[in-house]
Amino acid sequence: MTFTQNKIASILRHRGYKITPQRRAVLNIISLSHDHLTPAAIYEKVHEEHPRIGLVTVYRTLDVLAELGLICEVHAGGSCRSYLMRRPAEHHHHLICSDCGAVLDFTDCDLSNLEQRLARETHFEIKGHLLEFTGRCRDCKKGMKQKKAAR
Repeated sequence: MTFTQNKIASILRHRGYKITPQRRAVLNIISLSHDHLTPAAIYEKVHEEHPRIGLVTVYRTLDVLAELGLICEVHAGGSCRSYLMRRPAEHHHHLICSDCGAVLDFTDCDLSNLEQRLARETHFEIKGHLLEFTGRCRDCKKGMKQKKAAR
């Protein structure tokens, strides 16, 4: 289950943000996608229906939605990011292919012992965590083997 656009609009209003046509367009694109989308991909799709929207507006909207925890932000290394609608009841993490950028979600992560130990040792109040693994996906790994075999 994902946040509905109406629920997100309500949260944004409650936090003092206006529901502009540009924000609604960005939300619509993200909510209709089942893939992690880069800001450039979101911009491209939004720009088709709203040619006057700027890339800066897309980035600002994504920043607000991510800050409020309404979308899931994936850090693919450097400044490369992608976004997906957050599923409120699902805590998940990511496997990111460093070659093609593919992102796979996984939900199995038992870090409670580590969190408790870190909190105890550092006196840090931990509110949550992000876990991302980078490496090569099956297709890229297979492609590398084929390239080596061809040499």
